[in-house]
Amino acid sequence: MAKFLALAEYEKPMAAGGYQPLPYRFMPLSNERYVLTNLVGEFVITEREALRAFADGRLSYQDELYNELKSKHFLIDSDSDVALDLLALKVRTKLSPLANFTGLHIFVVTLRCEHSCPYCQVSRANDDRREFDMTRETALKSLDLVFCSPSPAIKIEFQGGESLLNLDLVEFIIEEAKRRNEHEQRDLAFVLATNLAVLDDRALALAARHQILISTSLDGPADLHNKNRPRPGSDSHARAIAGINRARMALGRDQVGALMTTTAASLPRVRDIIDEYIAQDFDGIFLRPLSPYGFAVKTKSYAAYNETKWLDFYFEGLDYIIELNLGGFPFVEHYAATILQKMLTPFQPGYVDLMSPAGIGIGAVVYNYDGDVYASDEARMLAEMGDTRFRIGNVHADTYEEIFLGDALLEPLEQSFAASVPMCSWCAFEPWCGSDPVFHHATQGDFVGKKPLSAFCGRNMMIFKGLLQRLNDRPQVREVFERWANIR
Repeated sequence: MAKFLALAEYEKPMAAGGYQPLPYRFMPLSNERYVLTNLVGEFVITEREALRAFADGRLSYQDELYNELKSKHFLIDSDSDVALDLLALKVRTKLSPLANFTGLHIFVVTLRCEHSCPYCQVSRANDDRREFDMTRETALKSLDLVFCSPSPAIKIEFQGGESLLNLDLVEFIIEEAKRRNEHEQRDLAFVLATNLAVLDDRALALAARHQILISTSLDGPADLHNKNRPRPGSDSHARAIAGINRARMALGRDQVGALMTTTAASLPRVRDIIDEYIAQDFDGIFLRPLSPYGFAVKTKSYAAYNETKWLDFYFEGLDYIIELNLGGFPFVEHYAATILQKMLTPFQPGYVDLMSPAGIGIGAVVYNYDGDVYASDEARMLAEMGDTRFRIGNVHADTYEEIFLGDALLEPLEQSFAASVPMCSWCAFEPWCGSDPVFHHATQGDFVGKKPLSAFCGRNMMIFKGLLQRLNDRPQVREVFERWANIR
């Protein structure tokens, strides 16, 4: 159930109650409670009868709900002519990051890796297969495209395989990018994605010299991490923890981040996983499901659990983290924090999966080791499975304009604007959600997907509802969530 009115309708006379609704949608949270959202994601939670009175033009200006709806641009009346202009300004602010275009540029410097993770989303290669390394020529052509982006902030992320197995090229790219940036004057940053198992003094010195951020994987306690991420010697957890500690000593605590991936073995152990992050002195965790790509599909890891089981895992973890915060221990669930920024602030956090139109090509782009350019990291993973639908060009064969203005990118982008997508367009959660054409193409063979069958849609809808219910039911939780959204 939803309602969404077009701006063109606001030349009409005021409703019987002396006000005119501005664009809004609504959806039930329970049998009696509804959430209303407007174009920019501001929201109000109210009872069914109050919603009916508002929709029918019967809501009294003396009602507390009337003033809340007016202050959040759900209605205009005779003394609020400026509200429409303010709403339009907020819409422009929300969409303004699109003008910057691509800020994150991912270089796949090698497919070689000494781990053999069954859920790996790429087709890794053995660590002696140097034909799967990016060459300097390909790196230079890729940098040409990086600096064609109009974005004032450029972040170059090195991925693999294991990126440290091609450290010579990583160093070459960094030095060349910084040389070019002396003229370009962009806000330039670097991220090194690594499992840390082969971290050495040279890599640490390079990271310290160029203020490189380290992103690694930590799936939980030693037994779980070693099971999820096997390597020769069965010591991936010990190597990861040693690498985290060494990197923090060399670079600073805030320069090292970690991500976990949920496997079937993880499902009954969310508290253990969170406790491991706390024990390793991280200030938060991103509770992340598997994606339907690469070895995660070939080894049937992706099919090992469904959306419902993962949501049970997620909410058990979220509630545990909330209780930690209420007990005085600050700790963040980063996916919830990203959504809460969209719910509670006028800012867009820039998380690719929650962008509309989709973040592919706009939020991030991938330069593969062989010069092929992909619209996202997931698009590259899909190509490794034989589906190159989201290959948007090649650095040796195509210009910047041919790659970023070609149909391979523009067609899925056009179809991914959620405000005009069937079902998304009348969903109250649309302002907070995103569009993932790569996921829907991989799982349903369609950029938009059938929303009742979409795990992306179902998972996010339940998280949005869960966050709203926790916000509304306990004032202390609202305080926690506001800190996560950086408004306290």
